[in-house]
Amino acid sequence: MTVVLAQGERVTIGKGTAGSAARVRMGLGWDPIKHEGLRPGLQALTGVDLDASCLLFDADHRLVDTVWPRQLVSKDGAVTHTGDNTTGAGDGDDESIIVDLAALPLRITALVFTVSAFSSDDFSRVANAFCRLVDESDESEIVRYELSTADSHDNAQIMVKLARGADGWVLTAIGQPAKGNTVNDLLPAVQKYL
Repeated sequence: MTVVLAQGERVTIGKGTAGSAARVRMGLGWDPIKHEGLRPGLQALTGVDLDASCLLFDADHRLVDTVWPRQLVSKDGAVTHTGDNTTGAGDGDDESIIVDLAALPLRITALVFTVSAFSSDDFSRVANAFCRLVDESDESEIVRYELSTADSHDNAQIMVKLARGADGWVLTAIGQPAKGNTVNDLLPAVQKYL
């Protein structure tokens, strides 16, 4: 069952209306803007490297672990990044982070998913950029944000927060622009949503 959330809305996943998601995937996709007159080999050099990231926190809002292109698997093995795509080439999700919610240690009480333009000042150099959270059991989108707009001068997005709740994981759609090229840069902005 697809549950599409607007910014600020919440839904419990694992039980209730969003189904029984035991595994979720954060998908990130984009295309490089085509430049007139450039040979195909030079087109790749003008691309933007967007990065999907997941920050894992404990009950005291301390950062426990991160998963992003420089660390593809969490220390506990429950969160996996499928690999860095530095060009946006290909259809669909260019980068994905898969979370096995049942395998997360109890000390992990919140996960925050972010997107950042690792190699660029902003999202204006990409086309068709989106990030989404998907229920792996049936491939339904829970939340989706479009990132590329003509006047976008942001280079990061705080996408969603997943927090442990009494009846499962509570997903909050954040969808806030931010500034930062890496997970370390984004940490101060992420903290206020915990």
